[in-house]
Amino acid sequence: MRNTRALAVAGAAVAALGLSAPAAIAWETPSNITALPSVIARGGQLTITVDSCRGGGTATSSAFSPTHLSPVSGPNGRARGTATINSDARPGPYDITVDCNGSRMTKPQAFTVIGGVRGGLGGSTTTGATPTDMAIGGGLVAAAVVGGGVFWMRRRAERRI
Repeated sequence: MRNTRALAVAGAAVAALGLSAPAAIAWETPSNITALPSVIARGGQLTITVDSCRGGGTATSSAFSPTHLSPVSGPNGRARGTATINSDARPGPYDITVDCNGSRMTKPQAFTVIGGVRGGLGGSTTTGATPTDMAIGGGLVAAAVVGGGVFWMRRRAERRI
Protein backbone atom coordinates (compact mmCIF):
# COMPACT_ATOMS: atom_id res chain seq x y z
CA MET A 1 0.00 0.00 0.00
CA ARG A 2 2.85 2.41 0.83
CA ASN A 3 4.43 1.90 -2.60
CA THR A 4 1.16 2.86 -4.27
CA ARG A 5 0.94 6.10 -2.30
CA ALA A 6 4.56 7.00 -3.04
CA LEU A 7 4.02 6.31 -6.73
CA ALA A 8 0.87 8.44 -6.78
CA VAL A 9 2.65 11.36 -5.09
CA ALA A 10 5.60 11.10 -7.48
CA GLY A 11 3.25 11.04 -10.48
CA ALA A 12 1.38 14.10 -9.23
CA ALA A 13 4.66 15.97 -8.72
CA VAL A 14 5.84 15.14 -12.26
CA ALA A 15 2.48 16.19 -13.71
CA ALA A 16 2.54 19.51 -11.83
CA LEU A 17 6.07 20.22 -13.02
CA GLY A 18 5.20 19.29 -16.60
CA LEU A 19 2.16 21.57 -16.66
CA SER A 20 4.02 24.53 -15.16
CA ALA A 21 7.02 24.38 -17.52
CA PRO A 22 5.23 25.74 -20.65
CA ALA A 23 3.84 28.64 -18.60
CA ALA A 24 7.33 29.54 -17.36
CA ILE A 25 8.72 29.54 -20.89
CA ALA A 26 5.93 31.81 -22.14
CA TRP A 27 7.04 34.61 -19.79
CA GLU A 28 10.53 34.86 -21.30
CA THR A 29 11.10 37.58 -23.89
CA PRO A 30 12.44 36.08 -27.11
CA SER A 31 15.71 37.59 -28.27
CA ASN A 32 18.61 36.51 -30.40
CA ILE A 33 21.27 38.17 -28.20
CA THR A 34 22.55 36.04 -25.31
CA ALA A 35 25.06 37.14 -22.66
CA LEU A 36 26.55 34.54 -20.32
CA PRO A 37 26.96 34.67 -17.39
CA SER A 38 23.99 36.95 -16.78
CA VAL A 39 25.51 38.17 -13.49
CA ILE A 40 29.21 39.02 -13.61
CA ALA A 41 31.81 40.78 -11.49
CA ARG A 42 33.99 43.64 -12.68
CA GLY A 43 36.96 42.34 -14.66
CA GLY A 44 35.12 39.13 -15.62
CA GLN A 45 34.70 37.79 -19.15
CA LEU A 46 31.28 37.87 -20.77
CA THR A 47 30.44 35.60 -23.72
CA ILE A 48 28.05 37.21 -26.21
CA THR A 49 26.22 35.04 -28.74
CA VAL A 50 24.00 36.46 -31.48
CA ASP A 51 21.74 34.39 -33.76
CA SER A 52 21.22 35.38 -37.41
CA CYS A 53 24.53 37.23 -37.60
CA ARG A 54 26.24 35.31 -40.39
CA GLY A 55 29.02 37.75 -41.20
CA GLY A 56 29.92 38.67 -37.63
CA GLY A 57 29.58 42.11 -36.14
CA THR A 58 30.33 44.32 -33.15
CA ALA A 59 28.84 44.32 -29.65
CA THR A 60 28.94 47.46 -27.52
CA SER A 61 27.92 48.38 -24.01
CA SER A 62 28.88 51.01 -21.49
CA ALA A 63 30.35 48.21 -19.31
CA PHE A 64 32.95 46.99 -21.85
CA SER A 65 34.93 48.09 -24.90
CA PRO A 66 33.50 47.39 -28.37
CA THR A 67 33.91 43.67 -28.99
CA HIS A 68 34.25 41.90 -32.34
CA LEU A 69 31.81 39.03 -32.94
CA SER A 70 33.18 36.23 -35.13
CA PRO A 71 30.93 33.96 -37.20
CA VAL A 72 30.39 30.43 -35.86
CA SER A 73 29.46 27.63 -38.25
CA GLY A 74 25.99 26.25 -37.72
CA PRO A 75 22.41 26.39 -38.97
CA ASN A 76 21.46 29.61 -37.13
CA GLY A 77 24.28 31.74 -38.54
CA ARG A 78 25.55 32.59 -35.07
CA ALA A 79 28.31 34.99 -34.15
CA ARG A 80 30.17 34.92 -30.85
CA GLY A 81 32.61 37.12 -28.98
CA THR A 82 34.13 37.57 -25.53
CA ALA A 83 34.10 40.92 -23.74
CA THR A 84 35.98 41.85 -20.58
CA ILE A 85 33.97 43.95 -18.13
CA ASN A 86 35.70 47.23 -17.22
CA SER A 87 37.21 47.28 -13.74
CA ASP A 88 35.50 50.63 -13.08
CA ALA A 89 32.01 49.51 -14.21
CA ARG A 90 29.31 50.48 -11.75
CA PRO A 91 27.13 47.70 -10.33
CA GLY A 92 23.76 47.31 -12.03
CA PRO A 93 22.07 46.11 -15.22
CA TYR A 94 23.55 46.92 -18.65
CA ASP A 95 22.23 46.84 -22.21
CA ILE A 96 24.05 45.27 -25.16
CA THR A 97 23.83 46.79 -28.65
CA VAL A 98 24.91 44.66 -31.61
CA ASP A 99 25.68 45.92 -35.12
CA CYS A 100 25.28 42.96 -37.45
CA ASN A 101 24.50 42.55 -41.16
CA GLY A 102 23.85 46.27 -41.49
CA SER A 103 21.23 46.33 -38.74
CA ARG A 104 21.37 47.36 -35.09
CA MET A 105 19.72 45.42 -32.25
CA THR A 106 19.64 46.21 -28.54
CA LYS A 107 18.87 43.84 -25.72
CA PRO A 108 17.93 45.81 -22.61
CA GLN A 109 19.31 44.62 -19.28
CA ALA A 110 21.22 41.78 -20.95
CA PHE A 111 23.53 41.29 -17.97
CA THR A 112 24.17 42.63 -14.47
CA VAL A 113 27.49 43.75 -13.04
CA ILE A 114 28.03 43.13 -9.34
CA GLY A 115 30.60 44.95 -7.24
CA GLY A 116 33.12 43.49 -4.82
CA VAL A 117 33.17 44.30 -1.12
CA ARG A 118 36.32 45.85 0.30
CA GLY A 119 36.43 44.70 3.88
CA GLY A 120 38.89 43.43 6.42
CA LEU A 121 42.53 43.23 5.38
CA GLY A 122 41.84 43.49 1.64
CA GLY A 123 41.13 39.83 0.99
CA SER A 124 38.58 40.72 -1.68
CA THR A 125 41.10 42.67 -3.76
CA THR A 126 43.53 39.81 -4.46
CA THR A 127 43.10 37.30 -7.23
CA GLY A 128 43.49 33.67 -6.32
CA ALA A 129 44.62 32.04 -3.11
CA THR A 130 47.68 33.34 -1.28
CA PRO A 131 50.30 30.98 0.21
CA THR A 132 48.77 31.62 3.64
CA ASP A 133 45.34 30.57 2.37
CA MET A 134 46.81 27.40 0.90
CA ALA A 135 48.60 26.56 4.18
CA ILE A 136 45.44 27.07 6.22
CA GLY A 137 43.37 24.97 3.80
CA GLY A 138 45.99 22.21 3.72
CA GLY A 139 46.12 22.16 7.53
CA LEU A 140 42.33 21.85 7.77
CA VAL A 141 42.28 18.99 5.26
CA ALA A 142 45.08 17.18 7.11
CA ALA A 143 43.27 17.63 10.44
CA ALA A 144 40.08 16.22 8.91
CA VAL A 145 41.91 13.18 7.53
CA VAL A 146 43.67 12.47 10.84
CA GLY A 147 40.45 12.97 12.82
CA GLY A 148 38.53 10.67 10.48
CA GLY A 149 41.26 8.02 10.75
CA VAL A 150 41.25 8.16 14.56
CA PHE A 151 37.45 7.92 14.64
CA TRP A 152 37.49 4.96 12.26
CA MET A 153 40.20 3.14 14.24
CA ARG A 154 38.31 3.64 17.54
CA ARG A 155 35.06 2.34 16.04
CA ARG A 156 36.93 -0.65 14.64
CA ALA A 157 38.53 -1.39 18.05
CA GLU A 158 35.14 -1.23 19.82
CA ARG A 159 33.72 -3.97 17.59
CA ARG A 160 36.45 -6.43 18.59
CA ILE A 161 35.56 -6.32 22.29
